[in-house]
Amino acid sequence: MTNQTQRYRRDVNRTKSFIKHAKQAREERSSFAKVLIGMMIVFIGILLSIFVLADNEDFLAKHFGENSFITKLFEKLSVSNNNKEHAEFTLPFGLRRQNVLFLGVDASGNPNDLWTGTRTDTIILVNIDPRSKSVNALSIPRDSKVYLPGDNGVNKINAAHAIGGIEMTKKTVEDTLGVHIDRYVMVHDNAVKEIVDAMGGVDVYVEKPMHYNDYSGNLHINFTKGDHHLDGQKAVEYLRFRHDALGDIGRTQRQQWLLRSILTKLKQPETITKIPDIISVAKKYVKTDMSFYEMSQYAALAKHVDMDKIEVAMLPGAPNQRGYISYWILDPEKTQEVVNRVIYRDKEQFDELDQMTAAVLASDSTKGQQMAENLKAAGIDVKCTGRSTRSHSQFIAHSSKVTNDYYNWLKKKNEAFSGLQFVYDPVNYQCGETDFTIILSGN
Repeated sequence: MTNQTQRYRRDVNRTKSFIKHAKQAREERSSFAKVLIGMMIVFIGILLSIFVLADNEDFLAKHFGENSFITKLFEKLSVSNNNKEHAEFTLPFGLRRQNVLFLGVDASGNPNDLWTGTRTDTIILVNIDPRSKSVNALSIPRDSKVYLPGDNGVNKINAAHAIGGIEMTKKTVEDTLGVHIDRYVMVHDNAVKEIVDAMGGVDVYVEKPMHYNDYSGNLHINFTKGDHHLDGQKAVEYLRFRHDALGDIGRTQRQQWLLRSILTKLKQPETITKIPDIISVAKKYVKTDMSFYEMSQYAALAKHVDMDKIEVAMLPGAPNQRGYISYWILDPEKTQEVVNRVIYRDKEQFDELDQMTAAVLASDSTKGQQMAENLKAAGIDVKCTGRSTRSHSQFIAHSSKVTNDYYNWLKKKNEAFSGLQFVYDPVNYQCGETDFTIILSGN
C-alpha cells in the first residue's frame, strides 16, 4: 500500500468521524429539552412532594407535631385557596441570581457507592433569577475538551467527576465558563424508576402501540395503545421510546405527560402517606448541597416560573478527532457570548422597528411556504427556505438581537409562531446567514 493511499484512507476516516460527531452534536442540541425535562421529573417530583405536604396540615401535625419547625415551615408554603395566587417565599440568598449545576451520572457498577467514580453524562447549568422569576439553561457537551484543575491535564469535561468528584466538577465548570456555581443537584440513572415505584406507579394513556427491542442494551418495550398503570421499569421504558415518526419530539411529549401523571398522583389522598418513601428514594438517588429550607423556597419560586419562557443554549464548538478520542472543541469567543447572554443575562433590548431576517426549513413544503408567508406579513425578510428532516420544531436565534422577549412578541402577532422550542445558537446557521431560523418538523 502506497503512502498516498494510506493518507487518502486516513483522510476519509477522519472525514467520516467528523460527520459522525457533527451529527451527534446536532442530536445533543436537539434533545436538550428532553434531557432537561427528564432530570426535572426527579427534582420537581421532590419539590411537588413538598407542596403536597404543605397542603395537608392534618398529615403534618400527625407525623411531625402541630408546633414543630417542619409543620410551621410547610404551613407558610401552603398554596391553599386563601393564598394560591401569592405563594410566599423568602429565598435565603435574596433576589440575587443563582447558578445551579444539574448533573446526570451513570451507574458506577458498585451498589454500595452510587457516586464515586461515575461520569457525568448530562451537564446543565441553570441560571435562576428570583427578581424576574425566570430560568435560563446552558447545556455543556460531555465531550468538551477542557483543562482539569490541579495536575490532571486535558480531558473531557465528563471525566472531572470520575477523577475528583463534585468539587473538581464545579471547579472545572467555573474555570471553563468564568462563572460561580452556587448549588448543585446530581441525579442518578435509577432515580426515575425508584421514585415512580415509591409512588405505587402512575397511570398513563399510551397514544400508540410501542414495540422495540435492543438486546445489547437490555431494553425491551412493548405497549399497546390505551390506558396503562406503569411501575418504575415500565415508566422508564415509556420515557425511552422514540422509534416513531416524531422521534425526540414524541419522546419529549411523553416525558411531559409522565410529569403530569406524577403531579396528578401526588395530589391523590392515598399518595400522601407515600411521600416519606418518595423523599427516602430521593435521598438515595439525588445528591445536592441545598438545605431542606432552600429546596422549599425553590419550590415556592417554581410555582411562578413560566416554563414556556425558558431560554436554552448549548456551548458552541465543533467535533474533533484525536486518535481514538473524540472531543468537542469549544469556540472561545462564541462560548463567552453564550455565557454572557444565558448566565449573565447580558442581552440587547429588541426594537419592533428592527428589520429581522429569517430562514424557514420544513419537512412539508406547504407548511414551510405558509410559515414564510406569515413571517413576511409580520415584516420579516425571509432570506432562505428549504427542506428539513428534523423530528422536532425549533425557533433558533442566531443574532443577539433575537431574544425570548422578541419571540414572545412575535407569537402575540400570530399564533402560527407558537409551539416552537426556543434555542440560542450563534454559530450554526441552518440556511444562509440570518437572524433566526424556524424549523418545522412533520408532526
